[in-house]
Amino acid sequence: MIPLKLVLIYIAVLSLITFFAYGIDKHKARKGAWRISEKALLGLGLLGGAAGGLLGMRVFHHKTKHRYFWVINFAALLLHILLIGLAAPKM
Repeated sequence: MIPLKLVLIYIAVLSLITFFAYGIDKHKARKGAWRISEKALLGLGLLGGAAGGLLGMRVFHHKTKHRYFWVINFAALLLHILLIGLAAPKM
């Protein structure tokens, strides 16, 4: 069993990375520069950064019109909550 502390650290780090990836991509979109792919943004969310992805969408107003970004990030967030629950010590 993976310790709860490691799961929380992993999700927190991936969420920070994902949050900043959304911000960077929004900045690049405004400048017309090379962009981070949608697959990469969604992949970061699925790998553990869904909370950061959802927060990045709200803060940077980025990808908010793409319904599948909301659905995938929200579903991944539910999965991450489930994983935290499984890693939590049973009382």
